[in-house]
Amino acid sequence: MEAQKPNTPQKPVAAKSKTEATHKVRGIKNAFLVILCCFVIAVLLFIFWFGDESHFENGHPIDLVGTIYKGGVIVPIIQTLLLTVIVLSVERWIALHSAKGTGSISKFVANVKAALAKNDIEGAQKLCAKQKGSVAAVVSAALVKYKEMDQNTILTKEQKLTSLQQAVEEATALEMPSLQQNLPIVATMTTLGTLVGLLGTVIGMIKSFQALSASGAPDSTELSAGISEALVNTAFGICTGAFAVISYNFYTNKIDNLTYAIDEIGFSIVQTFSATH
Repeated sequence: MEAQKPNTPQKPVAAKSKTEATHKVRGIKNAFLVILCCFVIAVLLFIFWFGDESHFENGHPIDLVGTIYKGGVIVPIIQTLLLTVIVLSVERWIALHSAKGTGSISKFVANVKAALAKNDIEGAQKLCAKQKGSVAAVVSAALVKYKEMDQNTILTKEQKLTSLQQAVEEATALEMPSLQQNLPIVATMTTLGTLVGLLGTVIGMIKSFQALSASGAPDSTELSAGISEALVNTAFGICTGAFAVISYNFYTNKIDNLTYAIDEIGFSIVQTFSATH
């Protein structure tokens, strides 16, 4: 009998190709939990800090903290929105810093373009490995496709250019959702914070007019409480809306800069392939 041949070990199949690899941007995936935690914190602050007896004398506020407490039940709601904007703004800062990579984006773009001008694809890949981040991930995927098209002898030049351009667009499309994550919530807080503050203002003014319309002499305590509620809620609503607008525009601008860098390098890769083939 012939000796049985040992089984030849098979090479493991990669779970993902290099062109499918993306940079994992750090960030909070579930914003609802952030809102819930901020609500709990806001309620606790409202009850145990703003409502502490040390801020009142004979039921009247003696400092700003007590005055804020007189803003009523709308205050913790607006504080929840404000805390949510602050937390998500910090989260986007960390996420976009991770997406940017380890070095200057403009310097990275210039170095990659210089490597492409020399047709040094390996050098460009090393720059991507060193830079990391979303921009480097897109460029690395495009360079892998560049090598693949360079070795392809079946497709025409136009088909290769189209395939290369599609690789850049697909890699960019995979990165963009992680960059823009939670920004729509910040944009919503821009309007929601102002509207909730306006609601608190209206409720406070209603209480003030009720105090004025009382028979006999107006109740000064109720009148001052209504005015405090209106002004406090107005101030918190304006602060929340303003901070949300600033945060949203700031991070949108940073994302636009990253997108511009990706588009610039992607165009350079396609043009280099077109000029050298």
